[in-house]
Amino acid sequence: MFLEIAPDENNVTINSKENLNMLKSDSLIIEARNLGKTVQVADGGLNILSSVDLTINRGESIAIVGASGSGKSTLLGLLAGLDAPSQGTVALNGEELTSLDEDGRAEVRNKLVGFVFQSFQLMPRLTALENVMLPLELRGDANAKQTAVNLLERVGLGSRLDHTPMKLSGGEQQRVALARAFVTQPAILFADEPTGNLDSKTGEQIIELLFELNKEKQTTLVLVTHDSGLASRCQRTVHIEAGRLV
Repeated sequence: MFLEIAPDENNVTINSKENLNMLKSDSLIIEARNLGKTVQVADGGLNILSSVDLTINRGESIAIVGASGSGKSTLLGLLAGLDAPSQGTVALNGEELTSLDEDGRAEVRNKLVGFVFQSFQLMPRLTALENVMLPLELRGDANAKQTAVNLLERVGLGSRLDHTPMKLSGGEQQRVALARAFVTQPAILFADEPTGNLDSKTGEQIIELLFELNKEKQTTLVLVTHDSGLASRCQRTVHIEAGRLV
């Protein structure tokens, strides 16, 4: 159930402290506690993330910023359930990912999450339309084609439906990726350096489109970037340095 909270909590009628705590809890869609990731290297364990605590509310846009190698993408992968932490817990919409196996995490992702990556990650043998239809077809959606067509038209690719990624420019491929990410109307969108492979002009166009779609769909946005200007477009920014939030 979506629960909308007024910007000023003083305007919300609360009967007790217990009800206030419940209201705050229901507003959370992502919750990470004491999150850590360690990988084994030749001379022992390497800590990539340490003691990360992070909560994100429904509908919030948040940027995770930091230098290359600071742990931004690792954190995004853990929050999205693409990887398992070495310690700590992650919950999406109240469901603890760290208690699930890979199949269980994949099921949660399929229900809640959309992705946009720097490298587009489109299926090379599929057309733009087929790429966007794919997540809906995996769900058994009988209206997959028309829904995909509508969204591709929305991102300005109505005349490119039958083109494979090889026949599309970088900006067009990222538009397809955006359409694919939003086509299932995910509760959460994770975007990892979405303009990293684009020139500045095309990148600006993609970001405008990303925030327009995000506002239209009322999606929670978690954006990884090294670009402070892009980060400023989000409602909140968190900084990561050497694997820790600062």
